[in-house]
Amino acid sequence: MANRNNPTSQDKRNGSKGNSYFTITTFLLISLFLFSIFFFNRRSLEPSLSLYRNLLFSAGGGLDPKPPDEDSERANLPPPADPGASSGVGAETETPSEDNRSSITGNESGLSSPLFDVPGDSGMDSKIVDEVAERLKGCDFYMGKWVRDEEYPIYKAGSCPYVDEAFDCQNNGRPDSEYLKWRWKPDGCDLPRFNATDFLVRLRGKRLMLVGDSMNRNQFESILCLLREGLPDKSRMFETHGYRITKGRGYFMFKFADYNCTVEFVRSHFLVREGIRINGQGNSNPTLSIDRIDKTANKWKRADILVFNTGHWWTHGKTARGKNYYKEGNYIYPKFDSVEAYRRALTTWAKWIKDNIKPSRQLVFYRGYSSAHFRGGDWDSGGTCNGEREPILNGTFLDNYPQKMQIVEDVIRETRVPVVLLNVTRLTNFRKDGHPSIYGKNVTERRKVSRRKQDCSHWCLPGVPDAWNELIYAQLVLQNGLSTRYS
Repeated sequence: MANRNNPTSQDKRNGSKGNSYFTITTFLLISLFLFSIFFFNRRSLEPSLSLYRNLLFSAGGGLDPKPPDEDSERANLPPPADPGASSGVGAETETPSEDNRSSITGNESGLSSPLFDVPGDSGMDSKIVDEVAERLKGCDFYMGKWVRDEEYPIYKAGSCPYVDEAFDCQNNGRPDSEYLKWRWKPDGCDLPRFNATDFLVRLRGKRLMLVGDSMNRNQFESILCLLREGLPDKSRMFETHGYRITKGRGYFMFKFADYNCTVEFVRSHFLVREGIRINGQGNSNPTLSIDRIDKTANKWKRADILVFNTGHWWTHGKTARGKNYYKEGNYIYPKFDSVEAYRRALTTWAKWIKDNIKPSRQLVFYRGYSSAHFRGGDWDSGGTCNGEREPILNGTFLDNYPQKMQIVEDVIRETRVPVVLLNVTRLTNFRKDGHPSIYGKNVTERRKVSRRKQDCSHWCLPGVPDAWNELIYAQLVLQNGLSTRYS
């Protein structure tokens, strides 16, 4: 009789099988445990894009996810990007070629650079980003209307310390506030609700630079105020040299420490070279070299995203008259047509973009002409806009399209430069109510303010320039979705 205490071969096989089941079960449990740790790490607990999708097209508030850890963002800004250009925009949905990247619409992005993709740690699902971008694709951002929105403005009037006196209409004593309650609504889509934190995540480690005249400084102050809303600790945003924003200074750099990025302004009235000449009497007179790029261009090369403009200074007396002012090479024209000078200057700028900017490394916007609304004169001849309380709702003025904008379109198309045109002209045509008028100076302290010289060119902040920056944000959202498809 076999000894019952000695296992048979069958028993051994059964025991071995049981041990295998135990080993497999243990392995699965350990694997599940490790996967859970990985899945529920700190990044994954940040707000997901399901919330982003629900809020993105609403008129209400946006996300407010936490900024990245301070310790992980202590490094200095990366070295300047190689001279490279913005990627262009195309109306086609297939992969854009080098020959069809330029565009004048800016609303059907063919931008293919992965440089501006939402980083993987943003908590955003790429499929949902694509879905959001799909809703924007094919939409003309610039044909639409202003709609009342009680959720506006995005930042409270008087709350932003970066609005200089000239644009601080509410603090300067403007009594009405209904002009703050308008949102730009394209006919074919809703723009994404501006989300400061998402914008900063996209901008992490990069440099955004606005280059142009005081209208671009108007927009620069707007973007600072919009992005400031995404910072729980406002002290983490600062001007790197400690400068206050004033119209007398031509360069500002604001750093967002938690995102290791900067937003900068470079003054360049014409985008081409200003100079002086000495006449026969020994007096100095200004000149404008329409064939030479502006001397600030070395700064432009260092930016990852550029926003250019020029226009309003071309209507000033000496520029409009064109006598002994415009210069090509060493020759000063005794008389030269200002419209042709504008075309040649923009062509000089476009050639610089083409030679110095690579679409795979940088993104370039050109912000179009912003409409003025003077009654009974111009900026220097008694024109007024005081008392305007609501937008223009209809009429022929809404269809005004200045010759300058047609020239911009022609130059971008003919030179085939990779530039996104922010064509804001029509949306500004509506807003006769949005200018500082007499409230470009503080009148609350019984200071006497002249009503003869009013500002009907620039814009109150909060106000119309916020919409221009919402359009930039929409373009980045659109680009991100398409870039995952093209890459």
